Amino acid sequence: MKYILPTIGIIAASALFAFSNSNQQAVAVEKSKQEQTFEQLDLMADVMARVKSGYVVPVDTSDLIDDALNGMLQGLDPHSSYIPPDKFDDMQINTSGEYGGLGMEVTMEEGVVKVISPIDDTPAKKAGIKAGDYLTAVDGKSIIGLSLDDAVNLMRGKPGEPITVTVARKGEDPQDITMVRAIIKRIPVKFRVEDGIGYIRISQFNEKTASSLKTAYEGLKKKFGGKIPGVILDLRGNPGGLLEQSIKVSSDFLDGGEVVSTRGRNKEDNQHFNAERGQLFKNIPVIVLIDGASASASEIVAGALQDRGRALIVGLTSFGKGSVQSVIPLNGGRDGALRMTTARYYTPAGRTIQGTGITPDVAISYAHEDEKAKLLRESDLPHAIKNENGAEDKTDTEKQEVEYPPKDFNIKDDYQLKRAIEILKSGQYKKLLMEANKDK
Repeated sequence: MKYILPTIGIIAASALFAFSNSNQQAVAVEKSKQEQTFEQLDLMADVMARVKSGYVVPVDTSDLIDDALNGMLQGLDPHSSYIPPDKFDDMQINTSGEYGGLGMEVTMEEGVVKVISPIDDTPAKKAGIKAGDYLTAVDGKSIIGLSLDDAVNLMRGKPGEPITVTVARKGEDPQDITMVRAIIKRIPVKFRVEDGIGYIRISQFNEKTASSLKTAYEGLKKKFGGKIPGVILDLRGNPGGLLEQSIKVSSDFLDGGEVVSTRGRNKEDNQHFNAERGQLFKNIPVIVLIDGASASASEIVAGALQDRGRALIVGLTSFGKGSVQSVIPLNGGRDGALRMTTARYYTPAGRTIQGTGITPDVAISYAHEDEKAKLLRESDLPHAIKNENGAEDKTDTEKQEVEYPPKDFNIKDDYQLKRAIEILKSGQYKKLLMEANKDK
């Protein structure tokens, strides 16, 4: 017994020494990391000073800093960036639904501007700009190597001004396409009766989308004299937009319940978003059309209606943009802001959209099998965030059997829409929807 206290003392002293030593090591490691950071910042300052003093032409320090910040953020993923103070107005323009320009969604790929999708009824769409086109020059001036913001600013301008864009398209010689800038009023929702079925086209999720969808519903109801027999919701080529609008649109087809959830590195980034009760399109059969250019908010709507068994999804696998960007003002906005990826989107069933997209219940191509072209996908973008479940981004032909239009079918007649109408009118809808939902 007499050895117990000394033994405890020795153990305690040893533990204290070990803790103290471990703590000192941790402090040393942290100090070493801080020293490395300061050394790297010194390196950046040294490089900037040498560029300022020795570059072939004078350069502006603020431009160098902006480019450095953008390089750092865009090295993380293609959707993170630095927003200078004078670009806040542009951000508001992008969501308000009106600006002066050509009308196309673009991204950057290896220093070249690449078209994701032209917007309906805009100069770009009317001039024949296509998804997958590379834009290499504006009015004869190369835009290769410019930041995406700088390239976009060159294409925007006063309505009525002409602009010539050099387009490089796979398998063709580069061509100059001249357009006239216009006020791009993004009318996000259009509707019509197509062969006895209600057709609703949503081209983007801006501030006017949800209210425009209600107008479309009332318009179709009036055209059908009260009862709408079925609806085709066309989200093809829809690049996305505002999250809140995708939830409101989903609410028109769902009677409450989850639409989408977000999960991030921090618990405060984890949220669940539910539809409002009292769906607008109650008891109306719905087919949603998607393709490789359906992204972000359009994938949220398609994924929610698919997981909840509310609609049959037809077309081709969507773009796969399943990340959430937060805008973080710097110094109250006086120093601009960060647009930074902070979370991922998940469908009601817990599926991640990132890098994989939404796979249709019925895969139907718009083109003949020997004419199909691979569209730009999220997973093709430089530094795209990987799917955290390790899921591979495969084409539709690898995932499921794809139906192609007959050889003698005119592609301009829209085979996907034609088949969606046939499914609704032939009675196949209920059977296909049941098959799609049997494993859910």
